[in-house]
Amino acid sequence: MSAEPTTAPPGGDRRHPVAARLVAAGCALLLTGTAVCWVLARRPWGLSQLFFLVDFTDCAVYGTVAWLVLLRRGHPVAWLLAATGVGGGLSALSAQYVDLLAVRPGLPAPVLLTSARDWAWVPGMLALITVVPWLVREGRLPVPARVAVAAGALVTAGIELFHLTWPGRPGRPSGALPLGVPGWADVVDTGDLLLFRAVPLLGLVAAAGLVHRWRTGPPAERVGLGWLAVGTGLLAVSFAPLGFPGWAGYVPDWLAPTAMLASQAFFPAAVLAVVLRQRLWGIEIAVRRTLVWFLLTFLLVTAYVVGVSVLDALLPASPAVPGVLVTALVAVGMQPVRARVQRGVDRLIHGEAVEPLGVVRGVGHRISASADPADVLTGVAQSLTDLLRLGACAIEVDGPEPYAAHGSSPGPVGAPLVLPLRRGGTEIGRLVAWARAGERLDGRTRSALVDLVPVVASAASLAATSRALAASRARLAEAREEERRKLRRDLHDGLGPALAGVALGLQATRNLLTVDPEAAGRLLDRLRDEVDQRVEHVRDLARGLLPPVLGERGLAPALHELAQRYEGSGLAVGVLAAPLPLPEPVATAIYGIVSEAVRNVHRHSGAASCRVRVDRDDAGLTVRVEDEGRGVAPGTPGGIGMRSMRERAEGVGGVCVVSPGEGGGTSVLVRVPAARLSAYESDRALPTVDAARPDPAISGEQAWSAAGVEAAGPGPVRPAVVGP
Repeated sequence: MSAEPTTAPPGGDRRHPVAARLVAAGCALLLTGTAVCWVLARRPWGLSQLFFLVDFTDCAVYGTVAWLVLLRRGHPVAWLLAATGVGGGLSALSAQYVDLLAVRPGLPAPVLLTSARDWAWVPGMLALITVVPWLVREGRLPVPARVAVAAGALVTAGIELFHLTWPGRPGRPSGALPLGVPGWADVVDTGDLLLFRAVPLLGLVAAAGLVHRWRTGPPAERVGLGWLAVGTGLLAVSFAPLGFPGWAGYVPDWLAPTAMLASQAFFPAAVLAVVLRQRLWGIEIAVRRTLVWFLLTFLLVTAYVVGVSVLDALLPASPAVPGVLVTALVAVGMQPVRARVQRGVDRLIHGEAVEPLGVVRGVGHRISASADPADVLTGVAQSLTDLLRLGACAIEVDGPEPYAAHGSSPGPVGAPLVLPLRRGGTEIGRLVAWARAGERLDGRTRSALVDLVPVVASAASLAATSRALAASRARLAEAREEERRKLRRDLHDGLGPALAGVALGLQATRNLLTVDPEAAGRLLDRLRDEVDQRVEHVRDLARGLLPPVLGERGLAPALHELAQRYEGSGLAVGVLAAPLPLPEPVATAIYGIVSEAVRNVHRHSGAASCRVRVDRDDAGLTVRVEDEGRGVAPGTPGGIGMRSMRERAEGVGGVCVVSPGEGGGTSVLVRVPAARLSAYESDRALPTVDAARPDPAISGEQAWSAAGVEAAGPGPVRPAVVGP
């Protein structure tokens, strides 16, 4: 598994752990104090309590989100969220403390606290609507965004100023800093109304700007913008009744606070996704639980308000029945709703990784749907990309026929996660998964990928075997064609002209029989020698394909016969091979490899001798062919001969390695594992050669034979697998 690089947050902002802890502690104290006051006041549920619930929720929600963000980034949005959380908590505490004063009038009543319900929520809540949507981006703000932020800041500051300096009127207490200027109350009434009319308008403009960015921006910058646009629109609509009081007769009183609560289901996730760019996956459990709590709160409050309102209209004479009945229904539906919301949030964050069996099922469907085995890996890679919501996925397979399959989603990708694919303890490739741009792979997705590695490894092995089989068939067909062309050349260029010459000689002999019988006799002698040579040539061709001695007496005698055939050509071939019980397919493959290797020595190495050694031990069969010629130049591509040697070895479960010899020249090493030999001997029950038919020339001890070549052990081998 590769380590993900860590980068500094964009924009040069730093973490603020101390401020994050202070915000969390402050919000916790405010929530505790508010809850205590609410319990002691015992106020009946009504419209004012809905607005109190909005402030209370703001404190819990945005205090938590601000704490998370400040721990990781000092983004400007984090400070506005902190102001929303602290301001909402202070406003909720103020509202409940005022209710408590009505029950216990002897308690102190500081103006700063009792008036906080009118001004504490203003900076944060209005900034969420008019300022925050423009700031959730990287880099400098464009000019339109700067203008919108300035307008939102001015409106927010103006409303806060009016609420702080409100001089007070009967039924409406003064603000924390009342301004006693004559006529100021009228100015505040008029200005506050105008500014509150600007709030929903600015909010809708901000939502439209988010929608525009979501539709036209780069894919990496669209994450969470849709949610943020919905939350901004809901908040903007919820403030419309405050700026346009005439609308109050057309909408229910509970619409504004309910819309404010509904927005909490969208804002937190959007801020976490956009501002942090998903750099918080170490705390995904907290994020999931926070989102579940947001959604449950919204759904339960909505259900309660709607249910009570409907039942109040249906049962006006029984005011207690609606509340009791709706409370019972909400309690009954709590657990099923929570389970469904939890699954939805998990699927939203993790994709199909939330249900590993679903991922396995999807991968299995893609494997079974692939008609061509070569397309299996591509289908698996795309399935993992789609089901786990990855940026891209690649399955890389090593081996003689390396291969890579890719699946991707639109847009750029982030840092990769590399998992090795193993089959039987051997690494056969890698599974590489990229997160989407700006994101990291969370723990659940990583766990799902790790669990899927065996399945992917099996698919990779199947695809690699299929590709290797197809490639081997193609090379086998090519090798067969090459053998046919070679045989055709030998027959056409060698035996054909020779036989034609013999025919002409016979015609000439016939013409000489009556004229010069003695000359005809000499010509017949030459023709007989020519025919004998061609007969031997045909025998050589037959032995080159499959010598009879190999099937009749075994591998060792066949190798000695091969050495004898090269004596006349000036190449001394030394053979050290004892009679060994080998399955016929193995013996045939080994003979073909040795024959090709000796042929290469004779044609290309310039060496005067070479050595062939065959050994079998507990590890399997080992064959070496070594010479001291000019060797193979580095980078020289392998021809048909080298490919045929490798394919013959692979055909019997072995491996063929060609490398430079220690003292120069070339070394060909062939290894066939003992397990493969046993499989041929037992499972297939094939007859073996060399079992009880020792060659008279080499029975007993191993011996070197070939025109004056002395025995010599093979030197160390530096293997390099034969390439195509």
